Amino acid sequence: MTIDDPAVLDRQVAYLDRIRAMGQRERTIGLFASLAGVLIIVVARFRLTSQTWLLWVGVAVVAAGWGLFILSVARRILWVRAHPFDPNAPPSNG
Repeated sequence: MTIDDPAVLDRQVAYLDRIRAMGQRERTIGLFASLAGVLIIVVARFRLTSQTWLLWVGVAVVAAGWGLFILSVARRILWVRAHPFDPNAPPSNG
């Protein structure tokens, strides 16, 4: 088996697709949470100047969004370290 073998390439593509799909929901929710938090901060800062507590709510929402991003990345790193790609492994039938 060489790296140019179509079966190895198919398994590698499937492996990479699985890694990319891991944590997709968390990354999407984190993105929207970060955008919503920034929107809250902008509105609180420029429209509601007396509502300083709303700034902290926006910061907390942005921090939660980034927390979801970090969680997603950490899960992917841990999974990849536990399941490295082996081009010499026998193909799975599933």
